[in-house]
Amino acid sequence: MSTAAGAPAVYALVLAGARASGDPLCEAEGVESKALIDILGEPMLARVLRALSKSQRVCQPAYVSGLTAPLLERARGQTPVQAAACVAGGPASSLLGAIEQGLTLPLLVTTCDHALLTPAMVDHFLAAAIEGRADLTVAFAGRDTVQPAYPETKRTYLNFGGEPLSGCNLFYIAAPAALKVIGFWKSAEQDRKQPWRIAWRFGPLTALRILIGRPGVQRVFELISSRMGARIAVVKMPFAEAAIDVDSPGDLILVRSILLKRST
Repeated sequence: MSTAAGAPAVYALVLAGARASGDPLCEAEGVESKALIDILGEPMLARVLRALSKSQRVCQPAYVSGLTAPLLERARGQTPVQAAACVAGGPASSLLGAIEQGLTLPLLVTTCDHALLTPAMVDHFLAAAIEGRADLTVAFAGRDTVQPAYPETKRTYLNFGGEPLSGCNLFYIAAPAALKVIGFWKSAEQDRKQPWRIAWRFGPLTALRILIGRPGVQRVFELISSRMGARIAVVKMPFAEAAIDVDSPGDLILVRSILLKRST
């Protein structure tokens, strides 16, 4: 395992598990897993792994959870990879299971549908996260960054006060204290599209401060950190593409068009 000289060693985990209810996008594309969806002639997971492999800060090879050995072999492309422990449940369950069964911290986490991921995104996020020294760091991109570049994209934006933010499927877990936050997320995954429900889980007073006060993203995560007993930080990404994953047919069309333009 190695990184560029002088760069802190960070392991990487790609979450590639399937939804328990099935995935209409996989059915439409005729594949068993999102990881196998064809993106300009190669599996989507292969693009994510290649971006991680070219990062200056990520140990090689990366780990992947949620795929059987035959599926992983088909989806990885030419990039070496390690299989992480597979645990039933959502992304948080998969992440906790992989860590509990020996995956080393600090850990960068992303998803197999982050087809637009680049080494520059990875290195920018990790540099900021490591410098911030939080237990858990989460990447967001602002609506003013995403929509002007790709007005056709439909993203979920969270309004903490100030510019609305969209998640970028990049997480940095620096210390065991972050596992408490991931455990909380495991219990709240069904509410991920309804932020007010998640806020209410912290108690009425904190929820009202977040939902009515709209104190801004930094203050929101300070409040959450205080309630969780773990420091959570945010990195705002300057890359519009960092917020675009493949979650719908429209996303897939957009991602293919972006990558086609990159290749010409």
